[in-house]
Amino acid sequence: MVKPVILEAPWREPLAVLSAFADEPWTCAFLSGGGGERARWSYVLRDPEAVTTLQPGNPRDAFATLAAMIGAPAEADPDGPPFQGGVAGLAAYELGDRVEALGLARHADWPDLSLGLYPRLLAFDHLQRRVLAIGPDAAQARACAHWLTRRGREGFDGVLTEDFASDTPADAYEAAVADVVGRIEAGEIFQANIARTWSGRLAAGAGPFDVLARLAGSSPAPFAAYLRLPQRAVVSNSPERFVSVTAGAGFRVETRPIKGTRPRGATAADDAALAAELSASAKDRAENLMIVDLMRNDLARVSPPGSVVTPELFKVESFVNVHHLVSTVTSRLAPGMTAADLLRAAFPPGSITGAPKVQAMKVIAGLEGPRGPYCGSLFWAGFDGAFDSSVLIRTLALVQDEAGWRFEAKAGAGIVADSDPRAERLETEDKIAAIRRALTEAPA
Repeated sequence: MVKPVILEAPWREPLAVLSAFADEPWTCAFLSGGGGERARWSYVLRDPEAVTTLQPGNPRDAFATLAAMIGAPAEADPDGPPFQGGVAGLAAYELGDRVEALGLARHADWPDLSLGLYPRLLAFDHLQRRVLAIGPDAAQARACAHWLTRRGREGFDGVLTEDFASDTPADAYEAAVADVVGRIEAGEIFQANIARTWSGRLAAGAGPFDVLARLAGSSPAPFAAYLRLPQRAVVSNSPERFVSVTAGAGFRVETRPIKGTRPRGATAADDAALAAELSASAKDRAENLMIVDLMRNDLARVSPPGSVVTPELFKVESFVNVHHLVSTVTSRLAPGMTAADLLRAAFPPGSITGAPKVQAMKVIAGLEGPRGPYCGSLFWAGFDGAFDSSVLIRTLALVQDEAGWRFEAKAGAGIVADSDPRAERLETEDKIAAIRRALTEAPA
């Protein structure tokens, strides 16, 4: 494949562009918000050349399927954005059963893997306020630029749902936390991330894009994403990178696991105190470090010896609703390894499973049942070998039926030996708060 053609076009907000196509099956967007270095580029993709969906019973190797769809490494424009065309997809949490055969029950509504081939896309440079239309040739790049002229639809202006209910009662979740603490004390595991579920239906006339727009306006996040599938959609407001690969010499790999949470304070003084408390918390640091060690081990499977390093430990990052403790682990891909190999080595994300990973996944399956998109990943994989992916937290999975759109959302907490069940439950409520407000409160 030859180097793509990149045409510059006048700035438009990516959400406004996406709104025109958001109801088309296989429309996809990666929306970086909230400021900072990881919020520079957003992408809107539609009209894929090919699609592939792997249902649970399909015996094909999912990661080989991804690699074949990407194809041999191609040249990219060194002055272009990180993603210049390739594959975008959804890996459900249960794709992990194809890495370690645990016999995980599958979610009734979701395939293990959904992939689209997108040689055309729009890239939005928030730093320089420019839009780049990208295609394999000049004609397709111009056609892509024409997407910018499509009139978007009006947003939904009412309350998105009157029906936001917890499927996991408080006492049941606290009992699950206590069960995990008992398993830790018995030496079965060191940590497990246990989630609870909320569900409901969108109001008549509301759709997945309206949820995305409401979240983007109230709590922008660096790894927000949207994928519309036939009768299904994923809306994510994730703050967390899973794994990335930078194309070029060395193929640098990065993961940024999140472990450790505090709510935002009502006043500046309260907020600063909560951030300082998180930074100093021995429990949260220990929890974070366990996942850092797990991710180091995962990256080492596809990296040259000695290349896995941890340049940043226990950094407090602040979002609209919560403070998080974030660490950074980097390496580079070993010769012959690709982004598909990295995904196989690291999936599902360590920050939402536990340690040891395989046994933690068995515990999670026994306490929760199928997760579907939650704690899986939305990702793009460039023709040039670049890759980026999110951890699907702060995420809604939506399914369309004859009555409209029903949704499911989950939030979890990392359980360790000294976890307090009530405190962990309250943490899940802090994490779901932005989604709850977006769905149940009228727009300002």
